Amino acid sequence: MPRMAQGAQGPAEAGQGPGGPGPHFLTATSEAAAPEKERSARLLAQTCWGGLWSFWDYETPKVIVVKNRNLGCIYRTVQLLILLYFVWYVFLIQKGYQDSETGPESSVITKVKGITKSNLKVWDVEEYVKPPEGGSVFTIITRAESTPFQTLGTCPENIRVRNAPCSSDQDCKEGEMDMLGSGKKTGRCVPYYSGTEMTCEVSAWCPVEDGTTISEYLGDMAPQFTILIKNSIHYPKFQFSKGNVKDIDNGYLKNCTFNADTDLYCPIFKLGFIVEQAGENFTELAHKGGVIGVIINWNCNLDLSESKCNPKYSFRRLDPKHIAASSGYNYRFAKYYYENGTASRTLIKAYGIRIDVIVHGQAGKFSLIPTIINVATALTSIGVGSFLCDWILLTFMNKNKIYSHRKFDKMVDPQDPGEEKGPSSPQASSQDSIPMEPKGLSQL
Repeated sequence: MPRMAQGAQGPAEAGQGPGGPGPHFLTATSEAAAPEKERSARLLAQTCWGGLWSFWDYETPKVIVVKNRNLGCIYRTVQLLILLYFVWYVFLIQKGYQDSETGPESSVITKVKGITKSNLKVWDVEEYVKPPEGGSVFTIITRAESTPFQTLGTCPENIRVRNAPCSSDQDCKEGEMDMLGSGKKTGRCVPYYSGTEMTCEVSAWCPVEDGTTISEYLGDMAPQFTILIKNSIHYPKFQFSKGNVKDIDNGYLKNCTFNADTDLYCPIFKLGFIVEQAGENFTELAHKGGVIGVIINWNCNLDLSESKCNPKYSFRRLDPKHIAASSGYNYRFAKYYYENGTASRTLIKAYGIRIDVIVHGQAGKFSLIPTIINVATALTSIGVGSFLCDWILLTFMNKNKIYSHRKFDKMVDPQDPGEEKGPSSPQASSQDSIPMEPKGLSQL
């Protein structure tokens, strides 16, 4: 076998055997990879630095003028409508240039005066006004059903109570109590107050209601009752306060009644006037009762003088009169006394007109912030016209594809081999991105 030449290397030593690449090959690969990493790092740094500087670039949209009269008419009409909406509604009607506050702090004091009579007696304010404190909600009694001289004892149950009618003692369970009844059953079935009917006997205030009820109507003179409604409001945001009573001390309130034109600051209303303004029939309302709302509205433009901020009154019925189960208003109360050392009372079921005084309003005053916000919103909204016309231009026009090529420019990066090259694609010269020439420009 011939000897190998001195200094020659075998396959294993040369790194060409199954053992893998030799040391010289690894060294060359490492040297080639190092510059590649450096180039990548430099490219990343340049990209980040360029992105940072591009933040300060100014961008402006491209403007294309389309000579189409129909499209132009649509564009200007939409702009005009938007402009009219903001000028007329937002700024003039809604006063969008003002800072506003709703729901003023309010105080209401009421006082009723007048006397009336029923078929039995004369009624004064202390008897027909409940509660007597003079708050914003009160009731004027117009009809009363009284059950006088009630004492604690036993008597027939009201025949209108469920399970009260009976034919024998077996129908009345001793000790049973009906939550809608008058008392506790004694176990006896007794004749009713009148007629041939029989009901269960109860231990209660006797005689029970409807047994000996006396009805009294107070509505004959009630329309002449006068109601003083004193109201003061305060808007804390603007530190503005005002009341609905004229600030004069010459007995003005003793000789005036409310008139929207001549006596706006005389808040004395006749009950008949309130019911009439609410569109109701007084006799019907007095018989069944009802709820009337007196609404005081304080809408104040504080850019004007204080004399321009005045209360506005309105009246309407609040209970649903067309729904029989919900219409009307009544409640019960009792007057207690002793007669011959025996505790007694008079039970009264009162029908009346409940008055609810409701105060609301809004105050506004010029402020720069809402003005700027609404002006900016108006200018932005005008752009809706451009959006609408662009949509029509690119969707419904005959040459919509040509308009699309003209409106949108496609940028081609020559370093991207996968990107389709256009007719002006710089295959050879420039390293920058170059816009393709849009097709169909000669047809515009």
